[in-house]
Amino acid sequence: MNTEFDEIRPYEKGEMKQALNQLLSDRHFQVILKGMVPWLPKAMRNGLLRLAFVGIKTPLGFQLRFMKPVVKRLIRKACSGIDFDHQALSGGDERYTFVSNHRDIVLDSAFLSVLLIENKFPTTVEIAIGDNLLIYPWIKTLVRMNKAFVVRRSLSARELLESSRLMSRYMHHAIAHKRENVWIAQREGRAKDSDDRTQDSVLKMLALGGEGSPIESLKALHIVPLTISYEYDPCDYLKAKEFQQKRDDPSFKKSKQDDLDNMKIGIFGKKGRVHYHAAPCINTWLDELKDLPKTELFSAIAQRMDKSIHQGYALYPGNFVACDLLSGTNEFAAHYTAEEKNVFEQYLQSRLDLIDLPYKDVPFLRERILTMYANPVRNKLGA
Repeated sequence: MNTEFDEIRPYEKGEMKQALNQLLSDRHFQVILKGMVPWLPKAMRNGLLRLAFVGIKTPLGFQLRFMKPVVKRLIRKACSGIDFDHQALSGGDERYTFVSNHRDIVLDSAFLSVLLIENKFPTTVEIAIGDNLLIYPWIKTLVRMNKAFVVRRSLSARELLESSRLMSRYMHHAIAHKRENVWIAQREGRAKDSDDRTQDSVLKMLALGGEGSPIESLKALHIVPLTISYEYDPCDYLKAKEFQQKRDDPSFKKSKQDDLDNMKIGIFGKKGRVHYHAAPCINTWLDELKDLPKTELFSAIAQRMDKSIHQGYALYPGNFVACDLLSGTNEFAAHYTAEEKNVFEQYLQSRLDLIDLPYKDVPFLRERILTMYANPVRNKLGA
């Protein structure tokens, strides 16, 4: 086993039993378990988990036995349907690095993993997750059991460079040697206004760990631009609230509890219809950019990937209603009925009602939520 990646990698075969023991000895995790089955005594809860864990030797085995049923139940409860356009992906034994827009901290990759398995792909994805979300030790243990590798945040410039090199080397190792798929967001954090853009720095990081030129290094990762579309964003009102908090207090920062609340609402909140769209692997066009100077290369790749991601949006009536409400016109009226407009306006009001701020700027908050739903239309038209 390569020990270079021990601090960041998911658990490997042979480590899962020890990871389960860590979970069961964690006080905070026991509180979570008790909340789920309060009628069972601790010894029986732990015993049932150990029994259910028999035969699980790998993170993939853990995902298939534990996480897949949980995610499928969430899809039934919180979604009006989910589909996956993967026609651009070749079959067989290929592995991919999925670089996607970011809608939900937990579910972006969880939904993708289930969709891959249900569409007969050979494995799920390893997941890049920021250490700022690993608030408690049990969360870190659980996500590493679930094929997550850790992205270190809040580092000095020198530490960040070395951390980026290590993570990039690990991703190349995961694709080439472990034969895993990888998922990573196109930027650090979610685009709170849904104006999805790939950060050059993400592409630079991906190129750090491979061999040869930046183009050759990126080719080795088999990068696929992936578009995630939600009909409704469960965290839309929380994002709008944060926009006003930062406007009124530029030094405002979310608390750990805010992050936990966002995760919980993002997981269990209403999403409506959900669509995943995989564009062709960027290897099909990367060589077209090989003569660009290095100062322009990553920006050009990011723009080309963004075009692919924007073209892949699924647009729903609410997206078009939001555009017209923002502009005060009926430009997109052909894309929705009067009833659909009424439904979205009622939804918008219900989200505004949830925002609990002492000096609530309703016009500003309304504009922020509408912009979140309008930007996918603007970007798809632009692409």
